[in-house]
Amino acid sequence: MPTINGKEVGPVGFGLMGMTTRKPQPPIEQSFKAMKAALDSGSTSWNAGEFYGTPDWNSLHLLNQYFTKYPEDADKVLLSVKGCVDLKNLRPDGSREGVQRSIDRCLELLDGKKFLDIFECGRVDPNVPIEETVSYVAEYVKAGKIGGISLSECNANTIRRAAKVHPIACVEVELSLYSTDILENGIAKTCGELNIPIVAYSPLGRGFLGGSIKKLEDLGEGDFRKMLPRYQPEVFGENIKLAEEVEQIAKQKGVTPAQVSLAWVLSYSRKNGFPDIIPIPGATTEARVLENTKQVTLSEQELAALNDVLKRIEVKGGRYPAAHAHLLNG
Repeated sequence: MPTINGKEVGPVGFGLMGMTTRKPQPPIEQSFKAMKAALDSGSTSWNAGEFYGTPDWNSLHLLNQYFTKYPEDADKVLLSVKGCVDLKNLRPDGSREGVQRSIDRCLELLDGKKFLDIFECGRVDPNVPIEETVSYVAEYVKAGKIGGISLSECNANTIRRAAKVHPIACVEVELSLYSTDILENGIAKTCGELNIPIVAYSPLGRGFLGGSIKKLEDLGEGDFRKMLPRYQPEVFGENIKLAEEVEQIAKQKGVTPAQVSLAWVLSYSRKNGFPDIIPIPGATTEARVLENTKQVTLSEQELAALNDVLKRIEVKGGRYPAAHAHLLNG
């Protein structure tokens, strides 16, 4: 079993983003069922964000209500929360004031219902040295107010610099068949050398690999993916081809495209010098959680087939719009 900050977690984690950002938002009882199903299925590492939603309703509010109803589950979950973002302009704020405001707000919203196991800045603040930001978060660890420190969307050099200041519990970066960068740019190798687990967000390619999006019209009103370069009309037709090939491999195996995609991510865990890799697919329904947590193992032939698809099909467009791209791999 993989471990984060000394605590064993399930091989597949659970991302809560969609529960408070999707439009329309799922009913809270539906979210509770999905959360309960995740825990019962072994997804014990949960990933939330102070900015996943609005200041009045985000994933911290949801977690407070869940653990108020199910206090017995609090110690079973390893909770990681992203913050250190100026909520007015959605820019990173790794200053002492930014760190303190964000962590204090997260603790206030959790209200003691759940210990904040891991805190991470959602992006690296380009205006504050990472050593300083980590030192500010470390003050809360030393005071016993939070359990550990994570990094998000950082490059290999940033990881090494941060780890010299304080142990890093995990590193959250994007990894999927649509985003393989970390396997090639030194991030995964660096985490392996430093024995830092990787938390892989968007392991289903931001929905391409979930099986429900076949055309642009499948995206609902207000879906943020309509702003992403890979979902633009001029490239969508090319990008969906990768998902279509994954679907064919899944059909031959008798499983779903999501299960194949998660198995591909998991196939890199502790191989090629890489550390534990824990994908955190998002889900808002119990059925989707159960699908994502059903373990599937890919044969060498199936892995080779997927890697052949990656060689033949080039994903068009960046991971984020240009206005946000400068904050990637910070």
